[in-house]
Amino acid sequence: MPLDWLIARPIAHRGLHDAANGVIENTAGAFRAAVEASYAIETDVQVSADGEAMVHHDDTLGRLTEGEGRLDTLSAAALKRVPFRGSPEHMLTLGELCDLVAGRATLVVELKSHYDGDGRLAARVADVLSHYSGPAAAMSFDLRQVAQLRQKAPRLVRGITASEYRPNSYRDLLPKGAQRGLGYIRAGLAARPQFLAYSVGGLPGPLPTFMRRIMCMPVLTWTVRTQAERQRAERYADQIIFEGFRP
Repeated sequence: MPLDWLIARPIAHRGLHDAANGVIENTAGAFRAAVEASYAIETDVQVSADGEAMVHHDDTLGRLTEGEGRLDTLSAAALKRVPFRGSPEHMLTLGELCDLVAGRATLVVELKSHYDGDGRLAARVADVLSHYSGPAAAMSFDLRQVAQLRQKAPRLVRGITASEYRPNSYRDLLPKGAQRGLGYIRAGLAARPQFLAYSVGGLPGPLPTFMRRIMCMPVLTWTVRTQAERQRAERYADQIIFEGFRP
């Protein structure tokens, strides 16, 4: 199997977090815990107003942090000053996360997108990870971002994040007609993904089956939280992105 390093260890979803004990997702404490437990790390990045890759899942403040507003309207310096609720942690940049992990765990970085053609996040992730010496890969639901990663950093391992279709899902955020349009198909071809991260609820499915059996690409699956999901993942995927337990 190619990319054995990518599937060698279970992948902690947004780090090894435990909010009840003050360890918040996508923070330094969660990442340190994952490294200490010898897990790989999955994390999310959003673009700031000044083009920095900020480690955060949501595109707005408020769910886990104080404050409000979209991350892409605030500078990296301003976002780093925003406190997390119930924690002394502050938001990291992708570069700071790389410095913290320092090659001790595989990083799987998901680029979030507004599907508006903004290429700043892909450019920044490509730049940071191109200069990082540890094992790392990047992925996105947005095929255009994956294609941009290939253009900016062709040696960076890149993948597609996907799930079975559900109404009001991320696919409904795509530009009108993009789901079937030639432009989106071209983006998929231009991306040339090297792995797939697919929702565990959609396994088995045509896309992960094709990618794994025909294209011989590794398939990660997210987010595995139960024993039943783990058993499904063991049958239909190559590694889990997990949360809420320790495999």
